Amino acid sequence: MGDFQFKKVKTMLNKLAASELVLNEDGSVYHLNLLPEDIAEKIILVGDPDRVPKVSKYFDKIEIKKNKREFYTHTGTLRGERITVMSSGIGTENIDIVMNELDALVNIDLKKKEFKSEHQSLQLFRLGTCGSVNPDVEVDNMLVTQNVVGLDGLLHFYSDYQFENEFSKNFLEKFPYQNIKPMLYFSDWAEDIADYYKDAKYHGNTATFPGFYAPQGRQLRLKALDDQFLETLNDLGVTNFEMETSAIYGLAKLLGHKALTVNCVIANRRRGEFSADHHTSEKNMIEWVLDRIIK
Repeated sequence: MGDFQFKKVKTMLNKLAASELVLNEDGSVYHLNLLPEDIAEKIILVGDPDRVPKVSKYFDKIEIKKNKREFYTHTGTLRGERITVMSSGIGTENIDIVMNELDALVNIDLKKKEFKSEHQSLQLFRLGTCGSVNPDVEVDNMLVTQNVVGLDGLLHFYSDYQFENEFSKNFLEKFPYQNIKPMLYFSDWAEDIADYYKDAKYHGNTATFPGFYAPQGRQLRLKALDDQFLETLNDLGVTNFEMETSAIYGLAKLLGHKALTVNCVIANRRRGEFSADHHTSEKNMIEWVLDRIIK
């Protein structure tokens, strides 16, 4: 596990200004439209709002259904345990909203707008889809992210974030794109809950991109920086790529939560393959995850 330094944020004022913690008229957090009692300790994060009912249909009971913008939340029980599934939308900028507002629900007194004296840690499980840059990774299989590199720059806006391990040191040393290099940051999984997914076929290193086209090596009318970009990432130890995990892992460490990502590999870009039935693969991933995180 990487060397992560966690520094407690000090503030002269314990009470948050209305402009810092924005709430709706009913006292719910602004974007997620949720109250503290609306979420469970275990939360499944999906990108697509349409994937939320695909997960919650397996619940024995659904007690909460709320939404605002692209953020849809269902909370219920499965095999006697409370669980939440929530959509984040696409990209690390949305994850910045989701992670901070989820943390506010459990670690800030929303009525007093004050930090709670006792910290509560959430368990966050991202279920997504990804492309692989490793030619040996077969489509329609699940890949768990151990290490992640973010190419979007988000964590550089947070003053207390420092992370380094062998993957990050090797990646930084050999990464050839100097104009992108200042944006890079790294994180890794919550090792103490990684056993949930110990039997996944693949464990790997993920790159989180700030876009779908040129950042992922696609070219329509605009030319990408380098048409060998994905091959270069694979040479640096990257297994797959997507658009959310670096922010989830990094912010989870800063805020004191535990996070794991599993993605269904629906494309292998090096081999030019795409899943013949990614809907079935998605269904298998949902069932696989629920069977492991709720015994």
